Amino acid sequence: MLGLGFGGFLDGIVAHQILGWHHMLSSWYPPDNPADLHLNMVGDGLFHLLCLIFVLVGVVLLNRGTRLPWPVLWGGAFMGWGIFNLVEGTIDHLILGVHHVRPGGHQLTYDLGFLALGAVLIVIGLLMTRRYAKGHSLVDRP
Repeated sequence: MLGLGFGGFLDGIVAHQILGWHHMLSSWYPPDNPADLHLNMVGDGLFHLLCLIFVLVGVVLLNRGTRLPWPVLWGGAFMGWGIFNLVEGTIDHLILGVHHVRPGGHQLTYDLGFLALGAVLIVIGLLMTRRYAKGHSLVDRP
């Protein structure tokens, strides 16, 4: 859950806000006028609210009496971020076309790169957790 939230926040902060490449609904409602820009901003806000809910649920689950070692915690976060990229990229970019990573020339290349980054993040997370698990319990008992 933490990784899903962090992945969504990073996507929204970097691609939506800092780089300004797209908004949540920019392919359906191009932000060419104040009304559609406002609609896109509301969509981005609701998206970030969902990301916050994911992070809060993740923190609650994390603090339910079992402490996770750092490699397991960060490995899980990387896996969640990668899953976010794969799910959001497949649904929003490729299936619905609600927005693209960077619209215009080579937009498919950017969309596929986003999916590839997701796969790499999942592999990194798996390697972190599995490497730690070889000689340790995956949880530290309080």
